[in-house]
Amino acid sequence: MNKELFIESVEKLNINLTNEMLDQLEEYYKILVSENAKYNLTTITDKESVYLKHFYDSLTLSKIIKLDNQSLCDIGTGAGFPGMVLKIAFPNLKVTLVDATEKKCNFLKLVINKLNLKDIEVINARAEIYSKEVREKYDIVTSRAVAPLKHLLEYSIPLVKVDGTYIAMKSDITKELEGISNYENKLKIYNQKILTFKLPVEESTRTLISYTKKEKTNKIYPRRYNEIKKKEI
Repeated sequence: MNKELFIESVEKLNINLTNEMLDQLEEYYKILVSENAKYNLTTITDKESVYLKHFYDSLTLSKIIKLDNQSLCDIGTGAGFPGMVLKIAFPNLKVTLVDATEKKCNFLKLVINKLNLKDIEVINARAEIYSKEVREKYDIVTSRAVAPLKHLLEYSIPLVKVDGTYIAMKSDITKELEGISNYENKLKIYNQKILTFKLPVEESTRTLISYTKKEKTNKIYPRRYNEIKKKEI
């Protein structure tokens, strides 16, 4: 995806990127490539693929929720996808980027400093530990291709405010929905929407699944990592 097609495709998402935002994305790309060898951030480094599979893909979150002045937490953000890209495109968002790898967090802080971004913080923590300590804080929590949906729900729902939204960014989720109703019941959430679409150019499948939280999460969730992996709730 060249830059012209990127701009055209983003406009179809009803996102108008200013010249400053486009410059920030370009600088983000340069930092990503230059630091990648040091931090092992991504296997995708050619410019057209980064703009398609990282930048554009991150912005597709806007297909399922209106983004403006909310607080947003990106669990397992890695090199900042989708959270950093969303912050650039929607500067009024208050963004928290959570990742367990210290080197990746150092990279994220470097990008924030270089781009002079405000109202964005980086938390170096495992998701299940962070969500045990921080409860009902965010309007939106999201994660992109980090772990199985059931695990993500248990990690993420405690962080979501009552009446807030959790959105998983996935490819094909057909198998992941098996037995999911028990998680929905125990975590007091309901399936608001599932949206499946194709990425431009390569036509690969993407799925957004959105949940709304109905009431506060029981303090027993999330369980310890080994329990989450071994036994369903």
